[in-house]
Amino acid sequence: MKLVFFGTPDYVVPIVDGLLKHFRTNANPHPISAVITQAPKPSGREQFMAYSPVDEWAYNKKIPKFFDPMDLIKENIFADIGVLASYGQFIPDDVINHFKYGILNIHPSLLPLWRGASPIQASIISGDVKTGVSIIKLDDKLDHGPIVSQFKDEVLDSDTTETLRKRLFERSAEVIPGLIEAYVAGKITPKNQDEEKVTFTRQIKKEDAFIPPEYLSAVMQGATLQKEWGIPWIKVNKSVYSLQTSAHSVNNFIRAMDPWPRAWSNIKISRYKDIKILRIKILKAHVSIQQLTTNNPQL
Repeated sequence: MKLVFFGTPDYVVPIVDGLLKHFRTNANPHPISAVITQAPKPSGREQFMAYSPVDEWAYNKKIPKFFDPMDLIKENIFADIGVLASYGQFIPDDVINHFKYGILNIHPSLLPLWRGASPIQASIISGDVKTGVSIIKLDDKLDHGPIVSQFKDEVLDSDTTETLRKRLFERSAEVIPGLIEAYVAGKITPKNQDEEKVTFTRQIKKEDAFIPPEYLSAVMQGATLQKEWGIPWIKVNKSVYSLQTSAHSVNNFIRAMDPWPRAWSNIKISRYKDIKILRIKILKAHVSIQQLTTNNPQL
């Protein structure tokens, strides 16, 4: 079995590492033919080039790596199947068709729920008690391909995006090697997604983490506003997803914005005749008797 892995962030390294360990044998000492990851980017004040965790992993394992998926074709690199997890770039049809068994995409939601770039955050914000991972056969549409397999997991009250994401991808690392073997052996028949149940998410921006001050003030006093809070990066039935503004929904929002970009709001400070608007960062909060309490907000 020869594979190519597409991925970028640290939390998918256990997946590619698990694939290497599972499929490496004396007869097949190099099962990962190549890794495709995002190119290094300037980072920090000094603007040093920062390489992705998957890039560093491939370098340490002496596995060929590329930044452009089309390089697989240009360099005549062949593999039986591709595995994609949080790669973050478009994959051309020519690359998908380059593999005998296509590319399997590991997506952290129960598709067709929460397609797109921010499924874990959407699951926490919407108050889902169950989420999971879908392994789908990649096609030319966003998270649209037929479902090869799914597994479920609980969304804990204490979960942040970081903790839930870590747990889902660690479980994926355990599941995917055996699943690939069964899929390649023809033991699994993929099933089309139900297009009537599709919901979408987009990439979150820093400004998306803003909590309107009037909402924050109300829930910290134990009030529930009748006004709905629109979340522009989540779409349900092609409309912006809305939350009822309560202590629990704001707490869910804060958890979803952890570790990035972190929930924030503005506070007004009056001193004599001077009025200042200060930005505060809300790292943690908790709910007690329908009232939200923030834990050590930062200016």
